[in-house]
Formats: sequence, structure tokens, C-alpha cells
Amino acid sequence: MHDDSWIRVEVSYALPDQQWLLTINVPENCRLAEAIERSGLHDKVPGGLPADGRYGIWSKLATADAQLQDGDRIEIYRPLIADPKEARRIRAKQKAEDSNASS
Repeated sequence: MHDDSWIRVEVSYALPDQQWLLTINVPENCRLAEAIERSGLHDKVPGGLPADGRYGIWSKLATADAQLQDGDRIEIYRPLIADPKEARRIRAKQKAEDSNASS
């Protein structure tokens, strides 16, 4: 292989108290899932990576078979603890109840 047949990508993952950002070289025809595997991140993260397989490239959702480009940043998303819409509804309801209680 020639040097120009490789590209550089970043693989990122974050927990509430720790984050990883690894820069790796992969073949230019590499797919997202292969890059994650090559990064070795699964072995570095306590408990491994999420099994649900949600990924992004530069904050845009991507599939495991997405073709990578030189300079891409792969983001591995973890499941949300709470649905953001539901959390807003609960806060609004609590605020209204607190306002009524103080009146």
C-alpha cells in the first residue's frame, strides 16, 4: 500500500465523567464500523461501547457502513437517560405547581 491510500480520522466517545478522542489512520476505503474497531476504543471504555450502535460524523447521524473521508470525526452516541421533551414537560409542570403553591 502507498502512503496516500490511508486517511486520518478521529473516533470520539464520552461518558459523563470521562471522554476519549483517538486519532487513527485507516485505509481510504474504510467504513465507520471498521474504524471504530481499529481504534480499540471498545477495550478502553469501562463496560465497553453501547450496543445500540448510534453514530455520527461531525454531529450528523451516520450508519455503521458510512464511507469515511480524510479528517472525519466519528462520534459514538450513548443512549439518553431521559427523553429531552419529556424532561422539559416535567420541569414546566413542576414550575407551574411551584408557582401555584406560592400564590
